[in-house]
Amino acid sequence: MALSAAAAAAAASTATAFASGRLSTPSPRQPSQSLPSSFLSAFPRGCAAVAVAAARRRAAPTARRGAITVRAQAKKSVLIVNTNSGGHAVIGFYFAKELLAAGHSVTVLTVGDEGSDKMKKPPFTRFSELTSAGGKTVWGDPADVGAAVGGASFDVVLDNNGKDLDAVKPVADWAKAAGVGQFLFISSAGIYKPTDEPPHVEGDAVKESAGHVAVEKYIAEQFSSWASFRPQYMIGSGNNKDCEEWFFDRIVRKRPVPIPGSGMQLTNISHVRDLASMLALAVESPGAAAGRTFNCVSDRAVTLDGMARLCAAAAGADVEIVHYDPAAAGVDAKKAFPFRNMHFYAEPRAAKEALGWTSSTNLPEDLKERYAEYASSGRGEKAMTFDLDDKILAAVGKTPLSVSV
Repeated sequence: MALSAAAAAAAASTATAFASGRLSTPSPRQPSQSLPSSFLSAFPRGCAAVAVAAARRRAAPTARRGAITVRAQAKKSVLIVNTNSGGHAVIGFYFAKELLAAGHSVTVLTVGDEGSDKMKKPPFTRFSELTSAGGKTVWGDPADVGAAVGGASFDVVLDNNGKDLDAVKPVADWAKAAGVGQFLFISSAGIYKPTDEPPHVEGDAVKESAGHVAVEKYIAEQFSSWASFRPQYMIGSGNNKDCEEWFFDRIVRKRPVPIPGSGMQLTNISHVRDLASMLALAVESPGAAAGRTFNCVSDRAVTLDGMARLCAAAAGADVEIVHYDPAAAGVDAKKAFPFRNMHFYAEPRAAKEALGWTSSTNLPEDLKERYAEYASSGRGEKAMTFDLDDKILAAVGKTPLSVSV
């Protein structure tokens, strides 16, 4: 359907108003002023985007002071203090790759010793990808950052290790004393209090007792240029914490997939490249990121049942989903299932508004890539036990399979 001249003019006028700043962005709990998808779908693909892009070009010469520059010219020296375990380790790895590709100087300080058994797992086994791109990898104690980095100086520090002030304070104090210009922190979306209005957005109430909250308050006091990033669940090559693999393990063995509750609980699962691109934009646009918290997540939710079905589709297999009540089955859902048994869904509103960030996560396609790696690893042929699964299946009247190969 052709776009009428009047509609094109109206779209261009509205886009120009947004680009020039005459239309403000919404506050965290205000409805967005963007057009609903049901309206946009009535227009030919690309028309709205072209109008907005053209309007922004026209408005650029008279942009207000403080307008965001998405790609800064100056190259920076960045230190990533990276955890040596858990799901967050892969964030530092992808962030380093993103920065190196943009021409920045990167040093990754991993907690512990290079020769430890933890370094035999991804993403640490792939650190050669960083060094071959010009990055530097060192190991040491975050409590003595100066010694670990040999007195090197940095423009930006990311703490992707500490979960409380005891762990992060030595890094932050060293960074401030060393004259670091920007301090970034990987927090967690788990600090939000449960809400009756999902999704979580920046500014929602948090658990004051959470260690990450104390860190956010401290770095806000110490640095004029700081930002905190709150991730949820993530997928991506190099992740050493099971997410999609938990589903693949059962699907390839033709086992039922036990999911607590109704299976309609919403969550957010992002490809780690999205987290890295958001962090990189904060480095390149420090003024836009300063003093803000960002939900470091993709922009779509998925149900727990939906994740099982998407994983099955990626594996080219069928899936049998079994719902259960953890209390009735006598199991701890935290141990029996990789995700929270509740709505746990955040929206990346601040990153879109302040940094101009866009999500690239596409779960159906990303999971196909992840399954290909899973299959090539041979994990699907290894002997595994599913004791908790069998207990759940017995509780709901299913015949359990004690061991599956």
